[in-house]
Amino acid sequence: MALLRRFNTIRSLYQTLGMHQSSSFLSSRSYSTGFSNVSQFYGQGVTSCLYKTQTNALPWTCRNTLTLRSTMAAELLIFLNDKKSLSTQAPTQTRKVGAQISMTSPGFVYEPYALREPIPFWKRYFTRTGWRQTKEDIKSELKSAYAIAKLRKTGYSKQKFYKEAVELYKEISTLIANGDKTSLRKAVAENMFSALKNEIKQRESIWSKVYWELVEPIVKIRTLRARLIGVDKNDLNKAFIQLTLEFLTKEKFEAYDSKGAVVAGDKTKEVLVRSIWVFEKSLFHSGSHWRLCGRIKV
Repeated sequence: MALLRRFNTIRSLYQTLGMHQSSSFLSSRSYSTGFSNVSQFYGQGVTSCLYKTQTNALPWTCRNTLTLRSTMAAELLIFLNDKKSLSTQAPTQTRKVGAQISMTSPGFVYEPYALREPIPFWKRYFTRTGWRQTKEDIKSELKSAYAIAKLRKTGYSKQKFYKEAVELYKEISTLIANGDKTSLRKAVAENMFSALKNEIKQRESIWSKVYWELVEPIVKIRTLRARLIGVDKNDLNKAFIQLTLEFLTKEKFEAYDSKGAVVAGDKTKEVLVRSIWVFEKSLFHSGSHWRLCGRIKV
């Protein structure tokens, strides 16, 4: 009898294990099918303009309507799978208003822009390293396109924003030069304010006063990257957007010691300066405005 009970027990365990493996196989097969469909759709969205590029041009530079719609749909899938959820993955900067908690900034720069050296056409399309970089470049461009598309729904205009960005660049740089921390706090995010405050303190320990001037109009401004940072995974409209801009400007600078003597720079000469700044804005707070949240070293 004991032997019979052991046999029945082993048979039951074997049947249970077999059912578990079968269900796992079915779920894996279902997931694999869904993934292959996404890959096929993503491929159709990109290859429609693969053969229209010039030498050293990237495959996504053509901008027909079909390609834009395909890449937007593909990026939506990427965004849903790849976006950061602030409530679980990153520390946030919040402000208590009455009995509610209001999030004012993500507190970090999401996927900071990194400078890359251009690679030859043959290396981009005929080597594994080139294909890997091309894949990353395409994914990055799709993320930027999706973020800009979401921003346009709020009334975004590139020319209007560029004008505002130049004014912010001038205002913030002037406040830093003057050491006006009170006014600076309103123009930058909390994490950026802490960094700038330390920067001003360190500079004042060396120089007593500085002169800074922006020569207008600026030489060049362009958008390098756009990113969305989701706050609520169940509501895609609750997000922050970060735009990385490159400024090419002519500036004048001069530094003085405690006696007023010039110790660095020359305000009679114009210096060509390249700066990369990251601005952020909330898409779900009424009356939100652009603020500086980071600077990329050049």
